[in-house]
Amino acid sequence: MAEDQQPQQPPRREVVTGVPRGSRRRPPAHTPARSEISEQTTLGATYVRALMRSQLRAGLVALAALVLLVGLLPLLFLLPRIASGPLVWIVLGVLVYPVLWCVARAYVARAERNEADFTGLVTDPTEPPGPRGLRRPE
Repeated sequence: MAEDQQPQQPPRREVVTGVPRGSRRRPPAHTPARSEISEQTTLGATYVRALMRSQLRAGLVALAALVLLVGLLPLLFLLPRIASGPLVWIVLGVLVYPVLWCVARAYVARAERNEADFTGLVTDPTEPPGPRGLRRPE
């Protein structure tokens, strides 16, 4: 009877946690964008055309920068005060190359960013980065 008089403690509750239902779904084997490109559909062609347009735009901007910075130097050298011999050789022999390097570096950075944006569009977010088909060692 002593057992009946002690207050009963409620049974201990267990809390079960897990992955939310929405994220339990298995991701598709390939993203629709990648399949659209590999199947050469109209949408896939649009994706590739957009990449090509962005790369062309980057190239044209780099070309315009070169024309403005380097291509107009002969017009600058037509001015009598600037057309002195040593200054022309210094500008053409030394100062032009850093300008060319900066324009080229800016173009390469923009082209790589375009490629990375396109790759992000067509790759599966659950897939590890790196070449497709190669998995990281675990």
